Amino acid sequence: MTLNIRPKTTVKLRASADCPSHSLSKIAVRDLEFAIDEPTERGGTNLGPTPTDTALAALIGCTNVIGHKCAESLGINIGHLKIDATCKFDRRGVTLQEEIDVPFEHVTLKIETSENVSDEDLEKLSAEVAKFCPLSKLFKAAGTVIDEEWTSKQD
Repeated sequence: MTLNIRPKTTVKLRASADCPSHSLSKIAVRDLEFAIDEPTERGGTNLGPTPTDTALAALIGCTNVIGHKCAESLGINIGHLKIDATCKFDRRGVTLQEEIDVPFEHVTLKIETSENVSDEDLEKLSAEVAKFCPLSKLFKAAGTVIDEEWTSKQD
């Protein structure tokens, strides 16, 4: 007898936090705990990345996960990735100077594979990641321009 079990297409994500100060959030997700905080020069305790740093880091993490899933589905061996992100961020909103529609104005991701991958395969991979990475979609829907520069280890 074969069971047809379909995975849920929509799930509920959960996180909670204890926020003992104006800057420190002690976040709990699943069985993990981590801090989001401000640097000391902004009145924080520097126990973790800032909320905006965390958002940029989440984009890197998502690009890595979805990049590997897409590479596997395309039959492309990318090995491991090295990802560097730079972001042009408009701070006027977080400093309460004025409301900013697109605070993360522009993100550049430099993504390098540890394996030699052809330019054609990198283009296919980049297109697939753009279709499926939820954090990339979130940023783009908010008006952020994302430039991805995929490169491969050269022999």
